[in-house]
Amino acid sequence: MQIARPSYNSKPPYLLGLLGLIPFVGAFVGLGLLLYGIFRYKDKWLILIGIFGIVFTVAVYSAMFSITMRTARSGSAFVGMAQMQLNDLVESIEFHKLQYGQYPDSLQQLPKDQHVRIIDITQTGLRCANVPFFYKKLGSQYQLCSKGIDKVLGTKDDLYPKFFVSDSSRIGFIRPK
Repeated sequence: MQIARPSYNSKPPYLLGLLGLIPFVGAFVGLGLLLYGIFRYKDKWLILIGIFGIVFTVAVYSAMFSITMRTARSGSAFVGMAQMQLNDLVESIEFHKLQYGQYPDSLQQLPKDQHVRIIDITQTGLRCANVPFFYKKLGSQYQLCSKGIDKVLGTKDDLYPKFFVSDSSRIGFIRPK
């Protein structure tokens, strides 16, 4: 019985090039096709298909990285999350007053066991991290906001808590001017 050996004159596997359209996998398939094209089949089309698979993967990941960095730098992706966190903070601050009879002097005084975040996610970036929301206790009231994407207090992109209460006189929140 004889073992069948692959023929080196067979047709190159061009259809494997379709796997080159799958990022990451396409880079490895492209490398394999490139090497097959150079050393086994000596076929310029197989070499080009292999190069395309590698280049396509690099292009897709480069575009994803660029878009992610641009969005993260602008902070626009985090505005909605910051708004929800501000709304939760009002509840925690008001609960603190119910427990202790006064508003906290700083956000760091809020109980750590609560699932409320005091870090302003719109202020994160390569140069600044762990910047808390703006909070200022003013006697029996307080100010609370996010400085927004421009990181400057008092501009029109600042975020303020949104809440719906029938009697707002029971809440000490005042909007900064």
